Amino acid sequence: MHESLRIPGTPPVRQPAHLGLAAPSLVADILNGLQSTPKRLSPTYFYDERGSQLFDQICELPEYYITRTETAILERHAREIAHCIGENAMLVELGSGASTKTRLLLDQLPNLSAYVPVDISRTHLMAAARRISTAYPSLEVLPACADFTQPFALPKPRRLPARVVVFFPGSTLGNFDPPAAVDLMRTMRTMAMPRLGTSNAGGGLVIGYDLVKDPAVLERAYDDAAGVTAEFNLNVLRRLNRELDANFDLRSFRHRAVWAPRESRIEMRLISQRAQEVSIADEVISFEAEEAIITEHCHKYSAQSFARLARAAGWVERRTWTDADKLFHVEYLERDPGLERDIGRQQTE
Repeated sequence: MHESLRIPGTPPVRQPAHLGLAAPSLVADILNGLQSTPKRLSPTYFYDERGSQLFDQICELPEYYITRTETAILERHAREIAHCIGENAMLVELGSGASTKTRLLLDQLPNLSAYVPVDISRTHLMAAARRISTAYPSLEVLPACADFTQPFALPKPRRLPARVVVFFPGSTLGNFDPPAAVDLMRTMRTMAMPRLGTSNAGGGLVIGYDLVKDPAVLERAYDDAAGVTAEFNLNVLRRLNRELDANFDLRSFRHRAVWAPRESRIEMRLISQRAQEVSIADEVISFEAEEAIITEHCHKYSAQSFARLARAAGWVERRTWTDADKLFHVEYLERDPGLERDIGRQQTE
């Protein structure tokens, strides 16, 4: 789990929090996933009210180190990160949610041109934006309701920014298989392009990502002793039963988190404990015993593998911050100036 909505292997199918699963496009996505080999469900569908509550509990579990580790890094190094972001920047946060971690940076950035939280849920986005505006009355807050995996127009602040810096915490990048992750980072690079009248040669990116570590530590993080993650994973079937009149027997499925070393990722799965058939949206889905539904991919990186990914997307690393146990990285990257020169030469030839 990470701190935004996602789908294993591809850019996420994203939905507003108020939209039920009965929307035709979502029904089609669900059926397509369950009829695929292997079967899959978008983890977007985790997040009904109960799922969101369970995820909040997961973030507090002793086994789930990601949230508290990244937060501690940001707390300790916020001033240095703010120095990299620079004066009069426009800070664009993708998948902003409650904008909780952002405050650690905003406290160190009194001269931002603007803050642009981006999220798909308009209700939650506007509520969080109002809270930020109240806490930082001199800051222009420009919420953008959008799917950040697709191009969208950034709002124009009253004060022209010196540069655009994207903020992408939570290790959410790990939910994208490598080609989709590169595509997403290219989208971020486009967002950080120089704006008309800005003085800098390019923008920046502050991003968090989880590091490869002992598989036992990773598997415990996604399969805690209290069973909260198992309940979180099974809750997606409960939601399908409620909203699409499906008849999943939750007792016939078990949660499993598996480290896949070749792909360098945790795979969240729901395992059918017997051969069975399930009805959903007027379709019958057959399961063999021990057949899995994949509900999430969570890729883990080495510093080297992340650097290759970033460079493929046109970014170069400038600063890295980590914790004492080297569990997690927060990095500051800038648009690759060499790539800018290559593009400029191609345009003049």
